[in-house]
Amino acid sequence: MNSFAVLADPVRRRMVELLSEAEAPAGRIGAVVMAEFGIGQPAVSNQLRVLREAEIVSAERQGSQRIYRIVPGALDDIAAWVDRYGRLWSQRLDALETELARESSGGHGSARPDGGR
Repeated sequence: MNSFAVLADPVRRRMVELLSEAEAPAGRIGAVVMAEFGIGQPAVSNQLRVLREAEIVSAERQGSQRIYRIVPGALDDIAAWVDRYGRLWSQRLDALETELARESSGGHGSARPDGGR
C-alpha cells in the first residue's frame, strides 16, 4: 500500500501526527486514538501494523513496551507531491492576486471577455 493510501485513514494520520511530535509507546498512541475515535485495542494494533508494513513507522521493543517512531524519509514522496502542487497553486493565486489588484486600482486588462461591461 502506498503512503497516500495508508494516510487516507484518519486514525493512521492521527498516529503519524502523534509520532511527528516524539516517539511514543504503543499504549500512549492507543490511549489517544481510542479516546478520539472510539476504537478498541485490536483496531489500534491493526492500524499500527499497517503503518509498520508501509514502512512509515518502526517499532522497537524496550522491556515490555513497543516504542514507535516515524521512519526518516518515509513521507518524502508525499512531501514532494505537496510541494509540487503547492508551487503550482501558489503561482496561480499570485497571478489572481495581481489581476485583482490591477482591477481594484482602476487598471485595464479585465479578464472578462466582454471587456468588463
